[in-house]
Amino acid sequence: MPEHFCFGKLDHPTAEDEAAGSRALEKTVEMLAGRYGVVVIDTPGHDGYLTRVAHSLADTLITPLNDSFVDLDVLGTVDPETFRITGTSHYADMVEVARGRRRQLYQGTTDWIVLRNRLSTLGSRNKRVVGEALQQLSQRLNFRCVDGLAERVIFREFYPRGLTAVDDLDELTLGTRPTMSHVTARLEMLKLLTTIGLGNVTTDVEIAERQQAVA
Repeated sequence: MPEHFCFGKLDHPTAEDEAAGSRALEKTVEMLAGRYGVVVIDTPGHDGYLTRVAHSLADTLITPLNDSFVDLDVLGTVDPETFRITGTSHYADMVEVARGRRRQLYQGTTDWIVLRNRLSTLGSRNKRVVGEALQQLSQRLNFRCVDGLAERVIFREFYPRGLTAVDDLDELTLGTRPTMSHVTARLEMLKLLTTIGLGNVTTDVEIAERQQAVA
């Protein structure tokens, strides 16, 4: 099991509070980085001094985004008629500042990944225009846009059993024989981890071969 550390938020932090909290977060990440291959920092959805520090510490920044212009609004503004990008929004501006801080203080760069999450398995006009808008933003903001996880019932079924798609799935742990849905979810997750840079390279050919083997 992974170790967990939680940093509480102060309602009205002073400059001294922010400096102390920032140092504590930096030291904790440094300590964990010496013991583990991967350190995950789960930040809240609102801005704050610890959120900004966490972003500046990130080797890889993953921003999950539902396939909706409501979610896209945190990255950029869109013309309502042409769907062309007209500017950047508050979260994108915050990330740019954090990347600059990382370059200045840590002499490092951040691989920013915008993850299209809960994708529909069917094509739609909305899916296409959101994808086109993200491609425009990726060139302006220098991030990688990758497809994340599809909207699958199987992911909800894993949760109450304490399972993930990358666990060893057999009839004993599942209570039923693994199906194509289990295999597809597992391969989708493995491909995503590979794209992020946290797993072995899983090619489309390998995925097709595994699916056919189960079928």
